[in-house]
Amino acid sequence: MKNNVTAQPLNTAVKSFISLDPLLAFWEKNLVPQCSHMKSMFKEITQKISHIPEIQGSIKDISLLNKYHDIIRPLMTPVFPAASFNKEIMGALTPYTFEPFFVTPEFQRLFLDNNKSLRATIRKKIETESSKNLLRIYFLILERIYGFSYQRLESVDIKIIPDEKTGMASYFGVTADFQFVKITPLDTPKKLSEKDRNDITNNLTDIHVLAKYINLSQFEFTGFTIVRAMDVTQSEVISALERDLIDQRAIFSAEGIRHLESRLQTLFQRPEMAVGLGALQGDQVMIIKNDCCSNVSCLFSNSHHINLEEIQGSIWMQAVENNAILRVADLSQKPNLIPAEEQAVATGIRSMLLSPLSYQGKIIGILEIFTKSPNDLGPLDAMLLEQVTPIFSVALKRGMDELNKQVQSIIKEKCTAVHPSVEWRFEKAAISHMERLHHGSTASEMEPIIFKNVVPFFGQSDIRGSSLARNKGIQQDLTDQLKLALDVMETASKLRPWPILQEYKYRIYAKIQEIAAGVTSNDENSVFSLLNKEIAPTFEDLMGLGPDIARQINHYTTCLDPSTGMIYNKRKDYEESVSQLNQTLSRYLEQEDSLIQKDFPHYFEKRQTDGVDYMMYIGASMAEKKRLAGFHIQDMTLWQLMLACGLAQHTQKIKPELKVPLDTCHLVLINHTPLSIRFRFDEKRFDVDGAYDVRHEIIKSRLDKALIKGSGKRLTQPGRIAVVYSNPLEGKEIRQHIDFLMSIGKLENDLEIMDLDDLPDVRGLKALRVGVNLKSMDNHDIIKMKTK
Repeated sequence: MKNNVTAQPLNTAVKSFISLDPLLAFWEKNLVPQCSHMKSMFKEITQKISHIPEIQGSIKDISLLNKYHDIIRPLMTPVFPAASFNKEIMGALTPYTFEPFFVTPEFQRLFLDNNKSLRATIRKKIETESSKNLLRIYFLILERIYGFSYQRLESVDIKIIPDEKTGMASYFGVTADFQFVKITPLDTPKKLSEKDRNDITNNLTDIHVLAKYINLSQFEFTGFTIVRAMDVTQSEVISALERDLIDQRAIFSAEGIRHLESRLQTLFQRPEMAVGLGALQGDQVMIIKNDCCSNVSCLFSNSHHINLEEIQGSIWMQAVENNAILRVADLSQKPNLIPAEEQAVATGIRSMLLSPLSYQGKIIGILEIFTKSPNDLGPLDAMLLEQVTPIFSVALKRGMDELNKQVQSIIKEKCTAVHPSVEWRFEKAAISHMERLHHGSTASEMEPIIFKNVVPFFGQSDIRGSSLARNKGIQQDLTDQLKLALDVMETASKLRPWPILQEYKYRIYAKIQEIAAGVTSNDENSVFSLLNKEIAPTFEDLMGLGPDIARQINHYTTCLDPSTGMIYNKRKDYEESVSQLNQTLSRYLEQEDSLIQKDFPHYFEKRQTDGVDYMMYIGASMAEKKRLAGFHIQDMTLWQLMLACGLAQHTQKIKPELKVPLDTCHLVLINHTPLSIRFRFDEKRFDVDGAYDVRHEIIKSRLDKALIKGSGKRLTQPGRIAVVYSNPLEGKEIRQHIDFLMSIGKLENDLEIMDLDDLPDVRGLKALRVGVNLKSMDNHDIIKMKTK
């Protein structure tokens, strides 16, 4: 079917006149029989019209209707309800030329000029769409005269109307209703053959084809057209944003961010509003704004970087920590502004909305909009920002992925990011990719890399009470530094009776008491601010009060860590202890895996946080030329238990060397159900492939919260190995392995059998827990026993 909707219309004179007859007929047929009140009202209106010939039938002069507003207004009531008259955007217009003669106040405000005619810009728009308007006329004739049955061209026209005060554009969806347009043939209509009808059906939007069969000059159009409009600014702008953000340059270029800013100004109807984005990248934030310097050396062409520690305690971090939109009524009124906030205030920023951007539950950045007027952005604006946040999140993630691909390309060039056990499969895929490129396939992509029927093995050795130990270290360091500062103030107040010194003493002592009750997340920042921004600046002047206080100040300064400006002894001890323990466990884990890799190559990855955990996959599909023996899964399971024994023993051995006593809990997850894993090229890692297989990942992620059923106690305990399973056959196999390790003295004879509380999306888990004999032989001896 041809599509000539945009073609210029033919030079055809369309006879159209205003008439009240179709509306009167509507009254008589639909309203009068239903309501006696409407019947009497109709009788009164028709009597008045009967005495005014100039508004009967076809009305040649539209201006005549203005004289009879007392008749037209009640007559239009069924079309223009009184209850919504002042809210709706509606107008009654001539059938074809679209001259308004009865409109609502909102229609007049938006679409008419001072002469009550359509604004010039709208008139011009109608003229440019004359083909579409003419097409509607043909459709009406085909439907009403020739009995064509089809869905008419009822598209919504979008009109852009600038606000008279702000100049901001608003979008309106406009529809035309022709139910009060009557078509009268001036001559006998041309008869259409079946062939003619088929030709029309196949060329419905071709005006030239329709004109062959329908002569518009032979028809008269009387009545009026109802035009309705609805404000669709939000949906139109959001749709436009979605289209814009498909292009990565929409965010990461100066031109793109200016364009997005213009879109959001329209959405929020604030011409002075500005936009900014912050993208998290490691320990830095890439700030992307319209005003970024183009000569800044950075990864994105329109961004600059700041360190996360520079905005700790700021409104931006508050929004991220709460993972919710933060509304700032007036930034200048916020107490204790950090330097980044002070800089924002200095540039004139006052009212702000900050929305964290997340992807799959992880915060990846923040979107901010701001104006220079206090209390400008309110709760309704926050709701509106919430609607566009997801599309900015997806766009930012896509842009960051593209950045990471470039970084990974460099890493891949310098060192392999692929585990040696599966490197052969990547080489094979790369060779195939190169061959396709060689044969001219420019759209070639790396083929999917999937390993099917592999068995997962997961274990972890977690440092118990790490958060408590960390907080204790923070508490001790802050208390020590506050006491040194208090000593300085004590000595100074004895030398000089200044009231401010008494106040400093009081505030320091209050902070010591507060920290003694427990450390909160804000204590480090508040102590840092008190000591470094208020107390320490006084030391230069206090030094001149005498040698005693000078020695105390020097001692205070000497105790500070140069890189942090704070006492960092206990925290450093804790961090060094954790690092030392992690390195010991990590080295041992890698050493043991390298030995077992010789028996059968398998995929292995290790993660190090407060302790270590590992994930292994083993299966015949991962070995290029090897066969997996039937007993090898059991062998690997026994190896996991022996590995946990070794990790417990290494923890015990290194304890005396640690400045902060630490202990580890050990857990093994047993799931021998084969699954498939796929290499995610975008994330450069393996992941389970398929909804069913993801259950293993869900269980693994929930285990650190596992509790013994009915007790409320944690499953994992220091010096003991917890083995989690769900299949009774797997449980029987584990007990056999435990019995063996008990018999050779690796495990204590204190096996516990227990059920676990249900976890989110995980039910029916069981566990065995047994103590490790920390006085037994080194784990290497067990491996030697296995290989004999």
